[in-house]
Amino acid sequence: MFSSRARRIAVRVIIHIVAWTIALLWLTPVMGVIMASFRPMSEIIAGWWNLHKVTITLENFKEAWIAMRRGLLNSFIVALPSTIIPLICGALAAYAFSRFSFLLRDLLFLLIVSLMAIPPQTIGIPLFILMNKLRLVDNLLGLALFHSANGLSWVILFLRNYLETLPRDLEDAARVDGASDIYIFFHIVLPLLKPALYSIMVLQFTWVWNDFFFALILIYSPHKLLATQRLVWFKGEYHVPWGTLCAGSILLMAIPIILYAVFQKYFIKGIVGGTIRG
Repeated sequence: MFSSRARRIAVRVIIHIVAWTIALLWLTPVMGVIMASFRPMSEIIAGWWNLHKVTITLENFKEAWIAMRRGLLNSFIVALPSTIIPLICGALAAYAFSRFSFLLRDLLFLLIVSLMAIPPQTIGIPLFILMNKLRLVDNLLGLALFHSANGLSWVILFLRNYLETLPRDLEDAARVDGASDIYIFFHIVLPLLKPALYSIMVLQFTWVWNDFFFALILIYSPHKLLATQRLVWFKGEYHVPWGTLCAGSILLMAIPIILYAVFQKYFIKGIVGGTIRG
């Protein structure tokens, strides 16, 4: 019979083995992309795992940058307002849903949250028809407005849940001292929302940055294509420049990774507070 301490050690060892196995399986294709991005095509054809001859070159990144720099700029033009607008509107709406009582509040909140259950593919055609009537097809502003509206549901849910975990003592004390609701929101509530706002910023920016489906529906002019669309252009009918394609993929994913690294200390705290209601 094993002692309880021995069983705990055995379980911990098994968990570590499983976790490291999953991590290695996940990292294998990532390492393949990284290695292929720094090697010439002649070596990639032989297999990125072939280390008999390794030539490090930045030529793939140079070609990828030349081909994607306009797309990266367009992605920034779309992603920045698509992150800021729902952040501001969602914070105000979440504060109202959390702190005020009004007619049909719960029903309206349920309706907003239920919009998250709609599969994106089902709104592709209605979205194009609506944006075409508004003359916002092939318009970066139109795509940014859509992503702003599309992200509001989960932002409101996230922030409303986070607000429910915050004590109301400071707000009540400020209200007794004669502070208005606007003052309370901007000077008391908003600073407390900082971890949640940073988490939302990272997630919303990443989702918009990586979007391909809606960009494919609404944007088609060559000089307006986003980075995700330009990445697809690397693949020809008879030839695929794997090195350039891998380098472009790294350029594309570098921005969200940097953003996450900068705000990492707020990220976990914001996620936990936004998903648990106290």
